[in-house]
Amino acid sequence: MPNWGYIVVLLILAYIVISALVYLLQDYLMFKPEKLPKDFLFQYEHQEIEEYNVETRDGAIINGLRFKAQQPKGIVFYLKGNSKSIKGWGKFAVDFTRHGYDVLMVDYRGFGKSTGRRTQKAIKRDMQVIYNKIKENVDEKYIILYGRSLGSGFAAKLASMNNPRMLILDAPYYSLSKVAKKYIPFMPLSILLKFPMPTYKWLQYVNCPIHIIHGTDDKLIPYKTSVKLSKIKPTTTTLYTVIGGGHKNLNTFESYHKMLSEIITKRPTKVDLKGSSIHVKHNLKV
Repeated sequence: MPNWGYIVVLLILAYIVISALVYLLQDYLMFKPEKLPKDFLFQYEHQEIEEYNVETRDGAIINGLRFKAQQPKGIVFYLKGNSKSIKGWGKFAVDFTRHGYDVLMVDYRGFGKSTGRRTQKAIKRDMQVIYNKIKENVDEKYIILYGRSLGSGFAAKLASMNNPRMLILDAPYYSLSKVAKKYIPFMPLSILLKFPMPTYKWLQYVNCPIHIIHGTDDKLIPYKTSVKLSKIKPTTTTLYTVIGGGHKNLNTFESYHKMLSEIITKRPTKVDLKGSSIHVKHNLKV
């Protein structure tokens, strides 16, 4: 007969080991940073840029780029996804500069030229510091917050604490706890996750217009997530659906650019795709 006591002990030990691995390795599994040397020179065709370094109170350096438009109508604070660095993400700034908006992109701690230990609290604090820097020169009614994937949670948090013109969420998650539960449903994620990122909680306190863009074929963060998020503040939220869009290719759809144009300009328009990111492809390895 099997020794059930021994088997139970083994199962408990295995559960503890797996939990410990989830806790210790989640930073590696969640973030895919590209690190850049301090002397790396950013270069983009047909884009005027200015590089910034902001030191935080704990001594970290947050590196960022400002993409400049001619006679800007305002500024888009673009919070990127969990991979690479602003070296590659900068290619998407054209989708806003072409509409007359400056774009500010920063690398999270440990990405690109940015330094410092990553925690949810630290990154939220960093983003608020950057937002405050923007406010020194730009009235909030001219600030647009744009959060892409991982950045959607941080953008929602910023919007809940400030008064930007609008909040745009691209492929947002309900919470990272929900995303993780899809892959490891048997783990005590409320205890283990260092980055729970409860976007749904923060959206409750957002007072500006909310625009959510999501593809119907997103395999990483399902489209139904945005449907659920859109019901939190239904009177001020608009959901935009990219039929057939996945998680990393919305910019390759003409409908995405049409939606973005309508959101930013507040009027329907025939989209001229020349100079947009429609042909930019994400690295398939990330």
